[in-house]
Amino acid sequence: MLTTTPNIADADGFYAALLALHEGKTKAQSDAINARIILVLANHIGDQKVLAAALATATQPEK
Repeated sequence: MLTTTPNIADADGFYAALLALHEGKTKAQSDAINARIILVLANHIGDQKVLAAALATATQPEK
């Protein structure tokens, strides 16, 4: 089951760390970082059904 409701204890802190990670990087470097983050988290999740649900959810327009 895919969790789509807020689930990060310190969401603002995580967002700040994510922004800091990209600071001073080129678009290509930021894109590569994002791709690596996605692959690391996908590997951590590991469940094919959850990953498929995440892909499907990501293609839906924001509400």
